[in-house]
Amino acid sequence: MTPWEVVAILAAGLAAGAINAVVGSGSLITFPTMLALGYPPIVANVSNTVGLVAGGVTGVLGYREELKGQRERLLKLGAGSLLGSVVGGLLLLSLPAKAFQVIVPVLIALACVMVVLQPRVQAWLSARQDEPHPHGGPWLWLGVFAAGVYGGYFGAAQGVILIGLLGIFLDDHLQRVNAAKNLLSLVVNLTAAVLFLIVAEVDLWAALLVALGSLVGGFVGARVGRRLPPRVLRAVIVCVGIVAIVKLVYG
Repeated sequence: MTPWEVVAILAAGLAAGAINAVVGSGSLITFPTMLALGYPPIVANVSNTVGLVAGGVTGVLGYREELKGQRERLLKLGAGSLLGSVVGGLLLLSLPAKAFQVIVPVLIALACVMVVLQPRVQAWLSARQDEPHPHGGPWLWLGVFAAGVYGGYFGAAQGVILIGLLGIFLDDHLQRVNAAKNLLSLVVNLTAAVLFLIVAEVDLWAALLVALGSLVGGFVGARVGRRLPPRVLRAVIVCVGIVAIVKLVYG
């Protein structure tokens, strides 16, 4: 590995960690960077997942104030993320990458629509429920499980999907929703990373460089993201989602 390659992966990891803390989709920076440096797609994907765990930890720590009072709901939803991540990771190791080429952009586009319409849909759901579900109800759990499957398989833009789901089904402030998204994303990445370290080919040097960069990026991203008003944060989420769709469809 040349010095320029080290710098490139570190920089990509830093940017990915920051973006993941605010929105998600950091893998759309690190994964293409490793591909451009000559890493095989599966090796790049699993190494990237392992490396981004560090950024997920700092992103969660940066949002610890917004996580207060969410313990019970996150324990329930976290189980869905964990199970989904195991399924997604096993799919990555057994299915061709083309299996998700059509559905992934559709999921991200749907998530962007959910983020935009979240206030109205949330109000509509609340009006129809006799007793609101503090944990989002069974449909949210299934949605979080599905997002975990996707996150364990590829991971890019899982944050956009999660925040769209959580924002609609949880009657809470968007920053607290974003904090929950960070923790659930970390559960997905950590679970997949453990699986990949056991049964997949991981480039440990590349993963370490991504980890070092994302460790700093996650902390910086959390500090910035917590200061964004809900409308601005919502706009950033949608913009990142659109970029993710373009990158996935057109490469």
